[in-house]
Amino acid sequence: MQSAVLKGTQSGYEVILDESSSLEQINTDLKNLLNRLGENNLKKSENIKLNIRIGNRLFSQEQKNIMIDNINSYHGLSVGHFISNVLTKEDAKAKFKQKYIEPMSKTIRNGQEVNVDGDVLFFGTVHEGGKLFASGNIYNMGNVNGIIQAGYPDNEDKLIIGNLHNAQQVRVGEQYDIVSDNPIDDEESTVVYVNDLHLLSYGKINDLKEINPKFFNRIGGII
Repeated sequence: MQSAVLKGTQSGYEVILDESSSLEQINTDLKNLLNRLGENNLKKSENIKLNIRIGNRLFSQEQKNIMIDNINSYHGLSVGHFISNVLTKEDAKAKFKQKYIEPMSKTIRNGQEVNVDGDVLFFGTVHEGGKLFASGNIYNMGNVNGIIQAGYPDNEDKLIIGNLHNAQQVRVGEQYDIVSDNPIDDEESTVVYVNDLHLLSYGKINDLKEINPKFFNRIGGII
């Protein structure tokens, strides 16, 4: 059985590697496969990207680089993506952060600064002069009289949702607004976001699908 097999898909070509084979055997069979593919491609002069499906195993960056260099040495061939059924710890943590919302019920006093990595559901109080910064979205169910920022420090794709009419300042990424200069309605359903002109804007949660379709789909379109 060959440890490297070429398969055509709707999105292009995949090289499927046998996860039970040794790297030595894979490299040998891959070389033979690439020789045949490279010879055929010389006649067509196409640029072909190969996605490498490695199954239930992980390659180190060094192993990936060796394979990339080998494939790039053939006329018109290059590597697209390495596809694995296994997650690294870093990837697993990133996926967990995307879905996890940290609940927080605390008092942030004048001069204090609290930073959250990811999304936060806030039930506490931010006093005037206090600061709540989150790298993700902020869902405010508490009382904010200070400064609140989603997408810290510079991610403008995030949102702040909740009652913010008492806040000193609201920020999303690098965009900010002093609330006293632009009063916010006293409603629980305010959405603060950065619009297509890279300006801070206010909307209603009923308009979330238009404001941020990606976020709307992520939560299942339940609004």
